[in-house]
Amino acid sequence: MASPETPTATMNAMSLSSLFQPLTFSHGPAMKNRFMLAPLTNLQSHADGTLSDDEFHWLTLRAKGGFGLTMTCAAHVQREGQGFPGQLGVFSDDHLPGLTRLAAAIKAENSLAVVQLHHAGMRSPAELIGGQPVCPSDNDEFKARGLSLGEAEALVEAFVAAALRAERAGFDGVEIHGAHGYVLSQFLSPEINRRDDRYGGDAAGRARILWEVIEGVRGRCRPDFSIGLRLSPERFGLRLADIRDLAQALMTAGAIDYLDMSLWDVAKEPEEAAFKGRPLMAYFTELTRGAVRLGVAGKVSTPRIAADMLSAGADFVLLGRAAILNHDFPLRAADPAFTPARIPVTREHLRQEGLGPAFIDYMASWRGFVAEPVAAE
Repeated sequence: MASPETPTATMNAMSLSSLFQPLTFSHGPAMKNRFMLAPLTNLQSHADGTLSDDEFHWLTLRAKGGFGLTMTCAAHVQREGQGFPGQLGVFSDDHLPGLTRLAAAIKAENSLAVVQLHHAGMRSPAELIGGQPVCPSDNDEFKARGLSLGEAEALVEAFVAAALRAERAGFDGVEIHGAHGYVLSQFLSPEINRRDDRYGGDAAGRARILWEVIEGVRGRCRPDFSIGLRLSPERFGLRLADIRDLAQALMTAGAIDYLDMSLWDVAKEPEEAAFKGRPLMAYFTELTRGAVRLGVAGKVSTPRIAADMLSAGADFVLLGRAAILNHDFPLRAADPAFTPARIPVTREHLRQEGLGPAFIDYMASWRGFVAEPVAAE
């Protein structure tokens, strides 16, 4: 094993130190380090979308744990866009008291406070929203109906209004959820989006609604309000080339402050045969990004992996499961003796890490995540 004085150990220490360098953005304050809390479904808010004490505790504990940016779960911008029970809402002024309390508490810990703006589209459960889900086009699989042109325009306005609400609550910015087969991602998919109006057709038409959302938020929120965007390059009918070209166009235009690429696994190769042979991440780190910052998410489970992602060209990393397992991952990451928790973990461990009962039950539904006690015979 290398001693602390060896070149290898010194190189490792230097690369880990990159995780603790500040990161500036074109709009808004800088992140104190390169750790961003990923937007994580947690089922903890009230049925009407108002913030619960459990969700407040879960998020603020991550801010206290050293995250440079603490992001909410996906918060729905229309009542009919709800994607899961216990989802945080940002579609009504009734949500402002909880959001204001949350933003102030996160910022008090010197962490940037960001709301992720979300609409589930065809993935909204009918029994949850009390009606038929909507989609860019009629969809038999999800029994969703296509949005009219007027409804698509109203969807743009709902995202912008939600961003304005987040601004009023005191957040530093918003992240627009354009990934994982939710409504904006559905518009990007040539398989799902079969519209023949200005929101359909070729790749430019399918991306138009996303551009309009971004332009609306930029034009109507204050100048120092940051805008992030989450994209995923695969699944749900997406084409890697389309998402790569969209990412490049957004970066060239300087339309956003940061791009959050959700890759499921930062080490994986693309699923499309034509793009295999190199990491999926490389198709985005090679882009000319100007002042736009690039982050990656997907199985970043140790400080070493996080540092390696920066060495591979990312500007920051987003932690999901690692942040669930260790609320203070960023504070402990500089310690060579730090060994992140590994699954399965006990329910008590998750309680100690700030998860409420609903969140713990949700994690227990993930195979191998929670070690359940064996019933006595």
